[in-house]
Amino acid sequence: MLSVLKFVPICKLNLVSKVLPLRRWVHHAPATPLHFHKNNKLGTSTSGFDFDFDVLIRVCRDINIAKRLHTLLVVLGKAQDVVLSTKLVNLYASLGDITFSRSTFNHLQRKNLFAWNSMVAAYVRSCRRHEALSCFNEFLLESGLRPDFYTFPPVLKACVSLIDGKKIHCYVVKLGFERDVFVAASLINLYSRFGALDIAYEVFDEMPDRDVGTWNAMISAFCQNGNAAEALDVLNRMRSEGLNMDPVTVSSVLPVCAQSGDIFNGMLIHLYVIKHGLDMDVFVSNALINVYSKFGRLGDAQKVFDHMKIRDLVSWNSIIAAYEQNNDAATALRLFKEMQFVGIQPDLLTIVSLASIFGQLSDRRISSSIHGFIIRHEWLEKDVVIGNALVNMYAKLGAMNCARTVFEQLPVKDIISWNTLITGYTQNGLASEAVDAFNMMEECTKIIPNQGTWVSILPAYSHVGALQQGMKIHGRLIKNCLYKDIFVATSLIDMYGKCGRLVDGISLFNEIPRETSVPWNAIISSLGIHGDGEVALQLFKDMLAEGVEPDHITFVSLLSACSHSGLVNEGERCFDLMQKEHGIKPNLRHYGCMVDLLGRAGYLEKAYNLVSSMPIQPDASIWGALLSACRIHGNVDLGTFASSRLLEVDSENVGYYVLLSNMYANIGKWEGVTKVRSLARDRGLRKTPGWSSVVVGNIVEVFYTGNQSHPKCTEIYEELRVLTAKMKNLGYVPDYSFVLQDVEDDEKEQILMSHSERLAMAFGIISTSPRSPIRIFKNLRVCGDCHNAAKFISRITERDIIMRDSNRFHHFKCGICSCGDYW
Repeated sequence: MLSVLKFVPICKLNLVSKVLPLRRWVHHAPATPLHFHKNNKLGTSTSGFDFDFDVLIRVCRDINIAKRLHTLLVVLGKAQDVVLSTKLVNLYASLGDITFSRSTFNHLQRKNLFAWNSMVAAYVRSCRRHEALSCFNEFLLESGLRPDFYTFPPVLKACVSLIDGKKIHCYVVKLGFERDVFVAASLINLYSRFGALDIAYEVFDEMPDRDVGTWNAMISAFCQNGNAAEALDVLNRMRSEGLNMDPVTVSSVLPVCAQSGDIFNGMLIHLYVIKHGLDMDVFVSNALINVYSKFGRLGDAQKVFDHMKIRDLVSWNSIIAAYEQNNDAATALRLFKEMQFVGIQPDLLTIVSLASIFGQLSDRRISSSIHGFIIRHEWLEKDVVIGNALVNMYAKLGAMNCARTVFEQLPVKDIISWNTLITGYTQNGLASEAVDAFNMMEECTKIIPNQGTWVSILPAYSHVGALQQGMKIHGRLIKNCLYKDIFVATSLIDMYGKCGRLVDGISLFNEIPRETSVPWNAIISSLGIHGDGEVALQLFKDMLAEGVEPDHITFVSLLSACSHSGLVNEGERCFDLMQKEHGIKPNLRHYGCMVDLLGRAGYLEKAYNLVSSMPIQPDASIWGALLSACRIHGNVDLGTFASSRLLEVDSENVGYYVLLSNMYANIGKWEGVTKVRSLARDRGLRKTPGWSSVVVGNIVEVFYTGNQSHPKCTEIYEELRVLTAKMKNLGYVPDYSFVLQDVEDDEKEQILMSHSERLAMAFGIISTSPRSPIRIFKNLRVCGDCHNAAKFISRITERDIIMRDSNRFHHFKCGICSCGDYW
């Protein structure tokens, strides 16, 4: 209290106005905060006037004014008034000075129950939970007072462990307050906070009377713990007992509908909201925007937003995030500008959405300005969420060096920070860096991997063909009971498919829930890259029979499977079915698959007619598919036309120059090869070097074409010479059309023998036990001559050779490839 007494002037009471400027209060306080009476019970007359401290405390919004009020109470001898001092305790806490709250409380000589309850609640409001519990224990031991039903709600909120909560619950039962609706609702909130929903529901079920707040507490408990079905059951039970939903009920249950994919119940609740006039409530409208956003119904979300008469910052953040999360970055940016125009200032969550927006728009310049804005506001140090958003933004821009720099500058890194970095590396084709980042994360003992971690790292293992590491992850997931999670299981199926263990992928698919299209898409895609198009089509029929609605990704996987298997008629039927029966409008990926399907099968004119009749502008993937087909079938005229259109829409992709160059090389037009290569060189483009990897034990060995630096280089080339001789005895004839240099035949044979996939096969043979399988991964399309050689080598060595190239899998066994020489 000494810190307060220093404000007391050593003078007559007529100088009190220097401590508390009265005119200021008269002019600014509403409803006349100063009441002047000759005999006011609240204060002692000062120069003929009395102060209404109750009103003064109620309207005070400044900590310095609060201290002056406190000083005036001391001067007037009212510091021991328990009611006024307790109100000061609450005032100081609301203004953020819990130290003065406690000091004022301690100065009270006779503390009543109201004072103790207020001090405990003040600690809770200030997030000082340990101090709140200590204060409660002090009250029980020293006050001699009996707690009432106002005591327990803040104390239960202060509990930092389930054990503390159960101890307080015992006090509640002992004193007979468990039937009070406020106390019971607080118990429900306590148990839901620690995931003890069975106890929470038991408390709820034993209540003789329940108000809407109690029902809301139970519904919210299930919602917060992801129990959507139970939350809706409680809601239905509430309605059956004749209680109507209020804005809190609606705001709690709508996210559950989004979480469970229940658009029907979501729309029914919206109808209820309109019928009962709750649509004017800003919290309800915000919840509706979020639920429609989760279902991708942006039109409905926009209607709710447009109908709102009052929009707060949360409303703007919700509608901006709705468009951002549904990949409509342009509209999200327009709404952000509208928000600024009406004078709403962005907060941290707005900037999180904005970072994602500029990442989607690939705008590096403005993205850097967002980074600068965050640094100026020092938000990077205040909240890890904004740092994670920046890492994600740079990852979407493909600037992984910047993403890594921001990541390393984060003062605190949570599991989302690591997941974002790993995902960024994976999505940018930097699988090895993703694996390195995951290994670094594993060294941080405080970071526990979650669902997002596994979904991030498994595609990286798929990309590099790290089957053993992927299987270890599967083992950990079985141990943690996470392997049946729909997204994790889908990643595992994809990993097994891309690592050549299709049987394991199918086995896992048969074990997991299949109510959504996600796992079906994964297994159909896996079957496609293995050339099992007919099995993929049968699975699609099974999917429809089980009542699972296909989405646009399903048809991309299905059309790709038909393309790899040469199922032209079936692919055309699927393309037609997608539009007419399922109402899915084809996008560029669907058209790309159809062009590839027709072109690969030799229907070049039909493929070109499809491109010409497309209702949307063809992009590089469409023209690239047509050019690739022209190269396979030697149609130089159409290939030249396709390449000219291709270079108009994407002149920076070196792969397209390589395709055109290879087409000219196949027919011996070396002047065309020289011209295309010069054009690429003049634009500063370099061909992506071909490499192949082979797994021996736990080590992945990588070979580049013409590699001479490997420690076993001599043994590798000697093995290849022996194999080539044996192959020729069985009828092998080198195909020099796959040599893209104008050199002599003997040199061409040497070039073919030094292709990366040939080196990887030889190394696998000399480094593993006889007849064991060899798994090879190539970053580009497998060479036709090497494909032919692999068939002979599998026959000579009696080995299974499983090779994945950039398009699909090839299983070589006994001189036959699973692709049927169609790839």
